[in-house]
Amino acid sequence: MNTLTPVLTVRGAALAVEFYQRALGAREIHRNTYPDGRIVVEMAVGNARFRVADEAPEASNLSPETLGGTTVRLNLLVPDPDAFGGRLVAAGAVEVAPIADQSYGLRQGRFADPFGHHWLIGRPLEGEAGDWAR
Repeated sequence: MNTLTPVLTVRGAALAVEFYQRALGAREIHRNTYPDGRIVVEMAVGNARFRVADEAPEASNLSPETLGGTTVRLNLLVPDPDAFGGRLVAAGAVEVAPIADQSYGLRQGRFADPFGHHWLIGRPLEGEAGDWAR
């Protein structure tokens, strides 16, 4: 089995963990705390896993805040993207693009979390249009 686990580098990982729990309904799977107080936490939304890590410039692990943006978008498929997007905004995320039916077969929108990471929240459309995303 192959897996891919993105690591979201942030300033203030403890606050980010709280945000992802509130906004995404994420649960904490495992936490490593280092002698300097920095943390790396594995989290999950359903069976989709990701990690949240404190920024470590000496290891070239920089946050979107330090970089002035991000080059990665996290694509999370959920049963009800409209409700999920509303929960993100209520928790402090910013809507970048509203949830809508897209020509590429997803009902999807884009949200920026308070730490600079962008989340594409969606679900496959019914019928052939969404077949590739199932």
